[in-house]
Amino acid sequence: MLAQCRTHGYYRGENCQLCDQPGRFLMKDFEIDRVGRMMAGILRHFPERFGLQMDGRGWVDLDSFVESIKGSRENYRRWLRREHIEALVESDEKGRYQIDGGMLRATYAHSVKVNLDDLPECTLETLYFPVSEEEMDLVLEAGLRPSDRDKIHLSATPDKAYSAGRVHIADPLLLEINVKKASDAGNFIFRAGKSVYITEAVEPEHLSKFEDAEVMAKLQEEFGTSKSDDEKKARDEAAKAEEAKRAPADGDAADAEADDDPEE
Repeated sequence: MLAQCRTHGYYRGENCQLCDQPGRFLMKDFEIDRVGRMMAGILRHFPERFGLQMDGRGWVDLDSFVESIKGSRENYRRWLRREHIEALVESDEKGRYQIDGGMLRATYAHSVKVNLDDLPECTLETLYFPVSEEEMDLVLEAGLRPSDRDKIHLSATPDKAYSAGRVHIADPLLLEINVKKASDAGNFIFRAGKSVYITEAVEPEHLSKFEDAEVMAKLQEEFGTSKSDDEKKARDEAAKAEEAKRAPADGDAADAEADDDPEE
């Protein structure tokens, strides 16, 4: 649920996390999900489908954004307002969007070409990026370049990088990025979310393999590996097989129902 606390502003959940008091209701969970998916699609990938003009830094007019959604989705026409988008942006735990001067934009994960060098520069010493075992040597030799996105996306901590990598890689390994060396060489890195950083590219001389075996073991235990995935799949299949054994056959169930005396 999305709501507004009178004292602490917008929040997600039943009660305000700061004062534990219920606030003014704004959106249900499924509405947050659906509108959030539309925001991501429009602001990162296809503003033109909704008749919106995006400038070179990814900004669209906020009021026009709201009207474009209402105009394309009949079920939103009655209730969606500018405040709902403002609340989604302010309560987003990943910091994926910005509102400034009546304009709205996503701050990372674009497939459309945008210039985001007005974001704050990274102040961390090290960032992290997940790769597969097969990719490791190639990336260390050639560096990082964007693939399906407009920018390289880096993580602030090893756990963020590993969990992000697990989305597409069964057993991710981690690369370290030396931020100072990259910036000194002109590969500027910008903070785009609460733990996400973006850049145009990372050269091989600014990369190294993350070698902390103890941390990697903890990450594998917390977020899983291909082995733990296989073990979970085997347990799930065994549980389903056991449940199927215990369930009566269709004919047995029908006989049992026929023998049951409704008067008893």
